[in-house]
Amino acid sequence: MRLNIFLILLLVFSLFSCAKEEKIKSKIKEKSLDMQVLESYEEGLKAMEGGDVLYAAKKFNEAEILFPQSDWAPKAALMAAYSYYIQDYYGDSIAELLRFKKVYPKNKNLDYVNYLLAICYYEQIVDEKKDLQSIIKAKESFTFVIKNYPNTEYALDAEFKIDLINDILSAKEMYIGRYYFDKKKWIPAINRFRTVVDEYDTTIYVEEALHRLVEVYYTIGLTDEAQKYANLLGYNYKSSKWYEMSYSVFNEKYLKNKSKYKNNKSSILNKAKSLFDSDE
Repeated sequence: MRLNIFLILLLVFSLFSCAKEEKIKSKIKEKSLDMQVLESYEEGLKAMEGGDVLYAAKKFNEAEILFPQSDWAPKAALMAAYSYYIQDYYGDSIAELLRFKKVYPKNKNLDYVNYLLAICYYEQIVDEKKDLQSIIKAKESFTFVIKNYPNTEYALDAEFKIDLINDILSAKEMYIGRYYFDKKKWIPAINRFRTVVDEYDTTIYVEEALHRLVEVYYTIGLTDEAQKYANLLGYNYKSSKWYEMSYSVFNEKYLKNKSKYKNNKSSILNKAKSLFDSDE
């Protein structure tokens, strides 16, 4: 009987010891994992500061994978995206940011993530005649930032960037419109110029677009339409050179008389100057 009690106590003690030992090992292992994550993260920071962005991104990704449930994981993922961005690896940065949005949909830094995503698209715009995909993606992303994070500094900059993008888009429309105009393809030209007037009326190209519409409609004999756009141009931009050019469409003698007046004025001034320069 005593032997049985002794064996039971020995078994309980053994199990307790094993559980205690396992718990200690578990704590040591968890602590070790935390340290590994921190070491990888700090190594990534050093590499990024040293300009080795590829290695930096690798270490940040490693830190995220080591302990995906930790608070360090989303930080590391975002730093990986930023590492690519600072060295203009926009495609890699975009891929990391899109993955971040899927993996961490409720993260507190999503405003910055969406802003950085928009910037990555925006900074790939080089030529408005070629980079249409980047232009559209950038505008969509900045619009998303304004809509979802309206009271942030990112929204403020996004509004400014959209104004610049609209200038780029309107420049593209004007470029194509002028091409059609030169080829005497009047309907496509009208469509392009009207797009600028209707959709990009706050850009620097709206004055020229209105004038081009005056030219096209007058050329094809629709003088009432030409007059309508000339009036619109005069009402909003009367001091513009484009209004002056539109006015000359209806009054061909205007520019000739103006040029003649300038030449005459110049000759009078030159004559006056010669009188003062005379030795007599």
